[in-house]
Amino acid sequence: MKQLSRFAVLALAMAAAAGSASAQEFPVKPVRILIGPAPDVLARLVGQKLTESWGQQIVIDRRPAAGGIVAAETAAKSPADGYTWLLTTGAYPTLVGLYPKLPFDFVRDFAPVSLLASIPFLLVVHPSLPAKDIGDLIRLARARPGELNYASSGNGTTAHLAGEMFKNMAKVKIVHVPYKGTVEGMTEVISGQVHMMFAIMQAGYPHVQGGRLKALAVSGARRSAAAPKLPTISESGVPGYEFTSWNGIHVPAGTPKPVITRIHAGLVKAVALPDVRERMAGLGMEVAGSTPDELGALVRSDIVKWGKVIKEAGVKVD
Repeated sequence: MKQLSRFAVLALAMAAAAGSASAQEFPVKPVRILIGPAPDVLARLVGQKLTESWGQQIVIDRRPAAGGIVAAETAAKSPADGYTWLLTTGAYPTLVGLYPKLPFDFVRDFAPVSLLASIPFLLVVHPSLPAKDIGDLIRLARARPGELNYASSGNGTTAHLAGEMFKNMAKVKIVHVPYKGTVEGMTEVISGQVHMMFAIMQAGYPHVQGGRLKALAVSGARRSAAAPKLPTISESGVPGYEFTSWNGIHVPAGTPKPVITRIHAGLVKAVALPDVRERMAGLGMEVAGSTPDELGALVRSDIVKWGKVIKEAGVKVD
């Protein structure tokens, strides 16, 4: 038995050494990044830097159907070898509360690698709306309950949930008007058909700069570097309000930790490059590298937060 035990120990040591060596050599073939309906600009930007660093192609594989469910299911069923990644967003934790029977478990079936970017939203209104700040908007909404409305990119989207959380925390009645996408909703606000919208920074801010929309506040916990003069919703009359979307990378559960460490190091190095940071800032994104554990904690926290909003507001998807 003692001899067998020595053989077992030796085998384990050899396996560990082999795993460490393979992680150091990773990647030895192209890596695929699966992307749902989110823009792929960040994945392409980071992927280009990793290709230059690793000497292997980073392939962008868009699977936009079903709000990201198809991309996530494909990733979850892929080999756990580090060669398939999922570009995750702040919308993925909302799926847990919106769909009782997902074909994957977002916590169990994925291993977090790193956060890449934090993406604040703007609360924008049509310039004709008589509200110069959040306090004015709340007073107007309370004086005209059910008369004001807000656009979103669809039922169950983050823009919709941001509005429902605002309604609940500000204690106002504002009607939700869903559209098929951000562009469609934004167009209706610009035309004056809808009063307001929670718009992702890179989509809404150019219209604010052009005078087509008026921004009242940003949705994050702190002011945005892209628009530092704009206050947060929390500091403007709705204490504790915080909503920031994000982009991160997950891999299938069971991916060897040394490989995850190697991927994490590559991602963190890429987003720290000055030209990448400059490009991200121009898109309204804020660099937000993290440890795998920090991204995992964020996902679990968002699942709880959005699950509560979805339940209290009775949100249903189409």
